[in-house]
Amino acid sequence: MSVTVYSSPACAYCHMAKEYLKSKKVAFKEYDISDNPKAYQWVMDNVGQAVTPVLDVNGTVVLGFDRPKIDAALATK
Repeated sequence: MSVTVYSSPACAYCHMAKEYLKSKKVAFKEYDISDNPKAYQWVMDNVGQAVTPVLDVNGTVVLGFDRPKIDAALATK
């Protein structure tokens, strides 16, 4: 399973999303879009705006800390 979290330092929902993944024992990579131009561009290309958090779960993009969507994406291993 491949999970990536695109976040920003002052984003409370980013911290919540990462803690949620940790509580489910899901390993993930994290990229800070505020200091990583490639990560910023990925978010712009896939979401259309610079917002966080954005999760990429095996190619399924989840915008925001949306537990049902995160769970659904994780279930489609």
